[in-house]
Amino acid sequence: MSGVWVFKNGVVRLVENVGGESITGSNNQGQKKLLVYTPTNEVITSYEALESKLAALGWERYYNDPDLLQFHKRSTVHLISLPRDFSRFKSMHMYDIVVKNRNIFEVRNT
Repeated sequence: MSGVWVFKNGVVRLVENVGGESITGSNNQGQKKLLVYTPTNEVITSYEALESKLAALGWERYYNDPDLLQFHKRSTVHLISLPRDFSRFKSMHMYDIVVKNRNIFEVRNT
């Protein structure tokens, strides 16, 4: 995973500047990102699939916020927060999962 980390509007995100998104924030409209579970090369297409993968890795559901799906791993201080609606699941959420689960998940271009 290479690129530039950008801090904008209170959010830090990785910008891969390989013909895709520029540092200023304009992006390639036709290029979408996919979250892939690398051990099986499975594309994550729902929260149910994601939750089963995270549970197998030791992540537990956190039920404090009704507007978010949150996962916590007891052995760490990490918390994964996702929008409840899967259609609002964006690349910044994917990269958050990748960073907290190295070598297990990967973000790919479609």
